[in-house]
Parts: sequence; C-alpha cells; structure tokens
Amino acid sequence: MRMPTLKTPLLVPAIALSAGSLAWTTWSLVDLVGAGPWGITVAAGADIIWASVIWAEARGLRIAGRRWPVAAIGWAALVAVAAFLVWHGIEQQHAAMAVAGPLLPLGAKVVWLLALADMRDPAALTDDERAQLAAMERAMRFDEAQHRYKLRRREMDAESLLADVSVDFEIELARQEKGRELARRAPIAIAPITPEQAPITIASTPEQAHASGRPEPAVTSVITDGEQKSIADLARDHVAIHPTNPAATDAICSLRPNADRPSVAAAVRRARQQLDTRGGYR
Repeated sequence: MRMPTLKTPLLVPAIALSAGSLAWTTWSLVDLVGAGPWGITVAAGADIIWASVIWAEARGLRIAGRRWPVAAIGWAALVAVAAFLVWHGIEQQHAAMAVAGPLLPLGAKVVWLLALADMRDPAALTDDERAQLAAMERAMRFDEAQHRYKLRRREMDAESLLADVSVDFEIELARQEKGRELARRAPIAIAPITPEQAPITIASTPEQAHASGRPEPAVTSVITDGEQKSIADLARDHVAIHPTNPAATDAICSLRPNADRPSVAAAVRRARQQLDTRGGYR
C-alpha cells in the first residue's frame, strides 16, 4: 500500500515530537542501563522499534489481513518505553521526570494518529474492498500460472510427437535407400535366346482349270515368321487399284519375280471377275 499523499499541518508537530521523544528515550535508557556508550545500542533498538511501528501504521500494514495487530504492537512498544521512562525518573528520585517523561512519547503517538487520520483519503477503498481485490488478483495470478503450465505441457507433447515423426521418417528413408542398393546389386536376368523357327512351306490349293481346259500350275508360297500375302490376295489388292489386268499382272510380277506369269494373270482375271460380278469385295 502506498503512503498517504494528502498534506496535513499535523505532520510537522508529529515529526518534531517524534524527534524529541527519540532523544529523551535514548538519554533515559543510556542513563538507566549505566553501561556507558554501549547503552546507546539498547536505546537505539527501542527507538528503531517505536519508529518502525509508526511507519507500518502509516503504510496501513496488515498482519493476517488485519490492521489491529500492528496497532497493538505500537501500543505495546509505547507502554514499554513509558515504563522505562517512569523507572528512570524513580531511579533519579525525580517525581517530575517520572511523570512528565512518558508524556513525550505518548503525545508523539497521539499526534501521529491524528496526522495519519487527517492524511487518509476519504475516497480510498475500505479494508474489505482491498481484500476482495487482493483475492481477485491472487486468482488471476493462479490462472496465469496454470495457463503457462498448460502451454509448457503442450509444447513438450508437440516436441515429443515431432521427434517420433522425425525418427520414423529417417527409418523410412534408410529402408528405401537399402531397397535401391539391393536392387542395384541384384544380378541382371537375361532371357535365353531361342533359335528362329524354320520357315514353314505350305502348298496352296490347286487353282481352277484354265479356260482352255489345261490345268494351271499350282501356286506355292513360302511363309516365314514375317508372313507374306498369297498371289490371290495380291491379285485382289491390285485389281482394285489398277484399271487393266496387264497392269495388275505387271505389278504383282514385280513384287514376286519368281512367280509364274500365266498363273498370276489367271489369278488377276478371277479377281477381276469377282469384282465385276459382286460389285466389290466383301
């Protein structure tokens, strides 16, 4: 909590009385203890306690959420200091000192209470309201810490998943590389070379008798793996593209120089007759 910022005329006499009280208390305790300069430590300690309690009250310090423990400590310290001052007056056999001595710290305490009350902001939040805000702040900090923890957990899970995927990827790459290496080292399979088939000679069927009554020579053809057309097939092809039989015969003989020309001419005539009779091949 921040210190009160409002000014008050009571602040000056409160500080003056505090300074006088500290000086009087220090001298009285040193003289009462009788330890010479070392008695200053006791007196300084008592003064520090008394000033610290006043400062804590000015800041509105709370113990276990309450203000009264701080005030109780302040009054207890004041009573102790007053008792020492009375004791010192009795030891000095000075009644006025025993009676007037405690009035200085007591007056300083009262003036400080008035000054703090005057400096307090009327619009300031009450203790209950500040307690509620503090509870809300603690809850929000808890939520923030929980959110950060969840984010860290998700990041850890994501890193673990990525690591597993990376390992699987490396394994698959290695497997494919080994497969390609195995394929490169495997022996090459060469198909056996078989000898070419021997040409098959097929005798063609005898042609029909020539118009003169003489049987025409049988036409034979040799069929190899690359099969050749027969004379009859060639005749049908060339009759379709040549207008006259001699032209078709010459074309076929140029393709088959070993063929018998009369047989070729007979095949051309038959093909021409079939073409004319049927109006075309089917």
